[in-house]
Amino acid sequence: QVQLVESGGGLVQAGGSLRLSCAASRSIFGFNSMGWYRQAPGKQRELVATITKSGNTNYADSVKGRFTISRDSAKNTVYLQMSSLKPEDTAVYLCNAVFRSDYWGQGTQVTVSS
Repeated sequence: QVQLVESGGGLVQAGGSLRLSCAASRSIFGFNSMGWYRQAPGKQRELVATITKSGNTNYADSVKGRFTISRDSAKNTVYLQMSSLKPEDTAVYLCNAVFRSDYWGQGTQVTVSS
């Protein structure tokens, strides 16, 4: 079992920045991948960014150049640095880990005001 706890969400003005954190309950060293997804009201959950065991990253086209995913294996934590935020980035951001199974955090709300 893996527990994931997100933090760092909040209210920010358009053009601002936030850094989300996802802390895992065990070592992330052997995880196949970790990532961030988001879900806005009335919309489907969508991929934001992922990072694989080997360090390869993948981003949704809508966030490329603005968001950066990274990890600190010593802290069992994955981060999402978000810059140049737009109102359309408003959503609940969820952390995901793939390790023998699929694990999800509870999510953290990000609200970007115009």
